Amino acid sequence: GSIINCTTYFEDYILNPINNNLVLALDEVDRVFQYADISQGFFAMLRSWHEEAKTVEIWEKLRLAVVHSTENYGSLDINQSPFNVGLVVELTEFAPEQIEDLAQRHQLDYNPIQIQQLMSMFGGHPYLIRLALYHLAIGNITLENLLQTAPTNAGIYEEHLRRFLHIFQVNSSLAEAFMQVVKATEPVDIETIQAYQLYSMGLVKRVGDKLVPRCQLYQQYFREHLKI
Repeated sequence: GSIINCTTYFEDYILNPINNNLVLALDEVDRVFQYADISQGFFAMLRSWHEEAKTVEIWEKLRLAVVHSTENYGSLDINQSPFNVGLVVELTEFAPEQIEDLAQRHQLDYNPIQIQQLMSMFGGHPYLIRLALYHLAIGNITLENLLQTAPTNAGIYEEHLRRFLHIFQVNSSLAEAFMQVVKATEPVDIETIQAYQLYSMGLVKRVGDKLVPRCQLYQQYFREHLKI
């Protein structure tokens, strides 16, 4: 099919004529996730290219750099995905001083108590913090109102949270596993594949081999809105 044709073309007309290594950089590949009819095949193809580069001389020329969000991992077959192989460069959580610096870059003069309020709700999640500071900076919401409405469908994170709900709707076993985490008062031991998916989606943190909700936003929202 199309995967074989694409692979054959890439090998014959791109890799074969060159003598040097080739870096193929793909940015925002998570945009492909929304096209279910092609996403699994596309990512399986990238995974096969990665595997070919280990053993087939002509494919050793290829270097793949894949930039993506991991929110949709719950709907992917990770055994055919290129995302759990190779060198992973992961965006780490913001520390309080980094959030303070980012707030200042948004012309927000926040004291340590206000920074802690943000961290209490969002942890150091870069996307959640950045979106909060953006809306606070343009002045269309107060910090108090943002924190109050964040874990509801009336808050600025509604679209972000609903994307996860959609994933859970089509993956009931993953939803059940996550509900164990959000309802628990202590770290929970979850099956390995599901734990990997939830962690990759950014919804949980690891405490040893067990999981806890990544932040209060996720715990509060999904405890209320995730129906099993």
